[in-house]
Amino acid sequence: MLTARSIALFVLAALFEIGGAWLVWQGVREHRGWIWIGTGVLALGIYGFVATLQPDAEFGRVLAAYGGVFVAGSIVWGMAADGYRPDRWDVIGALVCLAGMAVIMYAPRGR
Repeated sequence: MLTARSIALFVLAALFEIGGAWLVWQGVREHRGWIWIGTGVLALGIYGFVATLQPDAEFGRVLAAYGGVFVAGSIVWGMAADGYRPDRWDVIGALVCLAGMAVIMYAPRGR
């Protein structure tokens, strides 16, 4: 159950961080304005809070593992929001990152 909760929190964190960064990008690079930027900044702040809800208490472990989720999630977000078409190397790289996340976060530690 803790693993399922952890994965759900990683997905939620990714939605807020990637979504927030995308909103800032749209506001600045696509000239959509301050409301987009402000909403993005708010979402990024919520991401920081969601990351603290992970069951594991080790900041370095949680944030290192989250990096894998961020990589894969960014590719998925780009596909959904911007029509990005990843090539096989993007997909392979994202899968490697997710495998690394699983090792970092969920490997048995004998505690």
